[in-house]
Amino acid sequence: MSPRRQNPALLQLATLYPQLFGEQPKPLKRGIFQDLEQAQPGVFAPADLKLALGIHTRSSRYLQAVSQGQPRHDLQGNVVEQMAPEHVFHALVEVFRRRRPRDGEDLTQKLLRRMAMAFEASGLTREAYLELVRGRDDATNALLDEAMAEVAARTAKDEALLRAFEASGCATVEAFADMYGMQVRQVGPQLDRAKRLRG
Repeated sequence: MSPRRQNPALLQLATLYPQLFGEQPKPLKRGIFQDLEQAQPGVFAPADLKLALGIHTRSSRYLQAVSQGQPRHDLQGNVVEQMAPEHVFHALVEVFRRRRPRDGEDLTQKLLRRMAMAFEASGLTREAYLELVRGRDDATNALLDEAMAEVAARTAKDEALLRAFEASGCATVEAFADMYGMQVRQVGPQLDRAKRLRG
């Protein structure tokens, strides 16, 4: 089987802007098409450039960068804006849709964890987040609801632990963890999360 032929315009973009279009692509700022036309006048036919950008932004490597919540970059590689929560979420779903599980690997649990992390990283309320990311796909919406339920359960557990810590009279997290036979490395982050949520 012969190797897949690369898009010539995309190869040229990777040569001109390796930090954006190379092996580890960075998410592109909105309006990058116009920026490229201005920065490289006459180098690309508009249709070729549009096709190359479409191939690039639908690639698994690019979607992986978006799903990690990496910010958007301009042609100089400068960060220009944070990635919108809905773009992170939809890229995350697509990355997992394309993945093939290894032996015994449960991709659903990994996706649920990543969905929960994406929600928490957004800094939005549950309602605002759901309004942005909920789509028409029932299976994805069911997974989203499950991830949100897990976040709510963990939040309640963290809050209960914080209340117990406050009522314990212990001066340190270490003393509190020791009193209840818990591990400090788990108790500390739980208490920190609960304090953050309280504001």
